[in-house]
Amino acid sequence: MRADRFPHTRPVWRPAMTLAAVLALGLLLGLAPGGGPAATARDGDPGGGSAVGSGGGGPPVPAVGRAWPVGSRPSVARGWEPPATAYGRGHRGVDLTAATGTPVRAVAPGRVSFAGPVAGRGVVSVELTGTGDPPLRTTYQPVTATLRKGTEVTAGEVVGVLEPPTSHCPMPCLHWGLRRGDTYLDPLSLLPPWLLTRGPSRLLPLTGIPQPGTTGLR
Repeated sequence: MRADRFPHTRPVWRPAMTLAAVLALGLLLGLAPGGGPAATARDGDPGGGSAVGSGGGGPPVPAVGRAWPVGSRPSVARGWEPPATAYGRGHRGVDLTAATGTPVRAVAPGRVSFAGPVAGRGVVSVELTGTGDPPLRTTYQPVTATLRKGTEVTAGEVVGVLEPPTSHCPMPCLHWGLRRGDTYLDPLSLLPPWLLTRGPSRLLPLTGIPQPGTTGLR
């Protein structure tokens, strides 16, 4: 058999995927280097976003909050932990301890910009009034929304109820996030000092009240 009857097949060159290509593909698929989904899926924010700041790199965060999202002074199960890099590990928000079914309230006046499920969890986002361009946006999850997108809300108005815990928290908790554009910020910076330091209400003894049968005059 003559060898020239079978033309030689040239080998196909398949270059190895470079690290840059792998990272780009991961970002397109919503994956973050270092493990876990990117910020969008991890924090349940429907708008995406990647950068993380403390507020010092852009306009300051105004303390426009007039109410906690749950309760009067909830315990912080996990605080704000900005990652070292945009897509690194961290905690882009705060987790507030609360029982399943607890009403979730808007911390400041604004407009509901999103209300619905994201990755199997209910999410409510509120765009805050008078907070610049782009405006600040708070996000609450897992929450079953009681208002529709576009609804105007006041500070302290109920926007939904807390759903049962997910894998994000070992116990029932509300994940509360804050963003300006694509930059995540510490949501506690929205609250003025009197809200941050206020403890549960207590009944104090009354003094100086006239007793029955007296005029209170000397």
